Parts: sequence; structure tokens; C-alpha cells
Amino acid sequence: MDFDKELNARGLGCPLPIIKTKQSLNGMTSGQVLKVIATDPGSVADMQAFAEQTGNPIVGSEAANKEFTFYIKKG
Repeated sequence: MDFDKELNARGLGCPLPIIKTKQSLNGMTSGQVLKVIATDPGSVADMQAFAEQTGNPIVGSEAANKEFTFYIKKG
């Protein structure tokens, strides 16, 4: 999937992946896509809740090798 910016949140525990995601999205323009790579299993539920609360939809996600990748579109 195409993306405009990548955030490495590997090794970060809750709530740091969400905080870093929010900070990264703040520097982006509407319609751009942020790729987030996290290793915290809790990030799956956290990212879903973040997307719903902020209006920045997850347009793709995958899980492999204990890593979770999210593609979040800036609303």
C-alpha cells in the first residue's frame, strides 16, 4: 500500500504508539497516509479506537512476525 510517512513504534508500550501516531498525523495534510509499525499487541484495539475517535480511518492493516502494521489516512 502507498503511504506518505512511516512511524516506527516498535518496542513502545501503551500509550506511546498512539501518542506518536497522533503527533505524526498532526504534521500531515488531509488525505495523506501514515504507516505505523508496532509490536505491542494492544495497539490493535488502541488503533481502532483512535481511528474512530479522531476520524482518521485505518485504510489497511496487517500482522506478521509479531509486528502490527497500520495504514491510517489523515481525515
